[in-house]
Amino acid sequence: MQNPTSIEPTSIEKARRPNILLITADQWRGDCLSAVGHACVKTPAVDALAREGTLFRRHYAGAAPCSPARATLYTGLYQMNHRVCRNGSPLDARFDNLALAARRAGYDPTLFGYTDTAPDPRRMDAGDPHLTTYEGVLPGFTARQLLPEHENQWLSWLRSRGHADAVSRDVHIPSGAGAGEISDASPAYSRDETQTAFLAGEFIRWMGEQDRPWFAHISFLRPHPPFSVPEPFNRMFKPGEGPAFARAENREVEEGCHPYLAYAMPRSDRGDFIRGATGPLSGWNDEDFAAIRAIYYGMISEVDAQLGRIWQALKDGGAWDDTLIVFTSDHAEMAGDHWMLGKGGFFDGSYHIPLVIRDPASSAAGGVVDKFTSAADIFPTLCQRLGIDTKNGLDGKSLMPFVRGGSGQGWRDAAFWEFDFRDIAHGEAERHFQLRPNECNLAVIRDARFKYVHFAALPPLLFNLADDPMELDNVAADPAYAAIRLDYAEKLLSLRARHLDQTLAYTELTERGPVTHRP
Repeated sequence: MQNPTSIEPTSIEKARRPNILLITADQWRGDCLSAVGHACVKTPAVDALAREGTLFRRHYAGAAPCSPARATLYTGLYQMNHRVCRNGSPLDARFDNLALAARRAGYDPTLFGYTDTAPDPRRMDAGDPHLTTYEGVLPGFTARQLLPEHENQWLSWLRSRGHADAVSRDVHIPSGAGAGEISDASPAYSRDETQTAFLAGEFIRWMGEQDRPWFAHISFLRPHPPFSVPEPFNRMFKPGEGPAFARAENREVEEGCHPYLAYAMPRSDRGDFIRGATGPLSGWNDEDFAAIRAIYYGMISEVDAQLGRIWQALKDGGAWDDTLIVFTSDHAEMAGDHWMLGKGGFFDGSYHIPLVIRDPASSAAGGVVDKFTSAADIFPTLCQRLGIDTKNGLDGKSLMPFVRGGSGQGWRDAAFWEFDFRDIAHGEAERHFQLRPNECNLAVIRDARFKYVHFAALPPLLFNLADDPMELDNVAADPAYAAIRLDYAEKLLSLRARHLDQTLAYTELTERGPVTHRP
């Protein structure tokens, strides 16, 4: 019986078995690439990959924060189906994922970093310590070098290099700066001793041990906070360089745009972004946000430098022409837009992420795709390239037609993402809005013209992106936009109806047994 979402493998996919290198850089904005024309950020390594591969300009995460976003990336499912709502929400064990599929293709998928996957507790003993953290490993991966958020493995490596004081994440506090101070000074570790350099080195060493086709996932923490980076990246950009902030004239105006913003913005904590900082984000002014954004740009350049190191190692090891590379992020970073840092909510700044795919088997190179693509598309893309079936229905679609230079005829005309803001532990959001937990969510449909944000139990938003690309003027209540608001609400409703789980929907039991009909 054929799986209803299986992708017919071609002779190319059956005949060739490339190395697979999936790289994620946590919290990297999609506009922060020189390949897409950023005003100051230079990313020569990603640009070089794009020249030999395909650059996707309108690529979006499926959810936020880390665990929900990565669940979409790894399973090819929207949050409405995988139901990883928050960091710590278990990933249902019944779902297929790219690591399990890679095993079916004959690989031993190997992890460097983290996947932030909380395991399904129904299949585990209650006392299993894996149930005490959301930073578990996606089923199917062999962990070669873990690096969860506590970073103990990297700190141990730093101590072995003579940094005796590297005993906690306070090592990120810039030299000479006080705890919680925004500073562009360099921390005690060097550019060759960052977490990124550590993971890159571990991957390169492992790659040299391989004697058969391999599958590796390097999951870099940076440019995720805390915002700190060593020389020369710490002062590579000046505060104020780059595009203007997309934001209202002040925080009060921004918070007044919607009840969700009025709730969420005052609750953002400075300690989530600067090591040792305390107090609400509202305590930072224009200069602080500009300084932080400059450091963030430097962190992107630091990761890009290590990507260049990896590209060179692949070439030196003779693996470059045998390796399919996928470079992306899990979600993005507000970086001061709308007076915010971090990710979540509904603004593009949290969800627009980079994607470059380079397949040495493709004769197309330097392609740029302006269609709307999703993190949910990565899993089906790898499945088609490796000629393997998925075990359940997927929401994403293979990007291989684009990678091979095609136009993607019949492709989707809008991006879609979701955000769940329930507070499972404390119920703060539920009490504030007087909502049930399953009412604390939003869904976004966004095309080139308009962006519609639907809340389960709060007022909707509508932005005319053609006239308001910074998303500052909510026209949902404007009678002149009533028909457009209805149109986009119906589009969103239809999208959700089309993407209800289809795993067995095309299968029927007959006198001949189960039969699956291809859609």
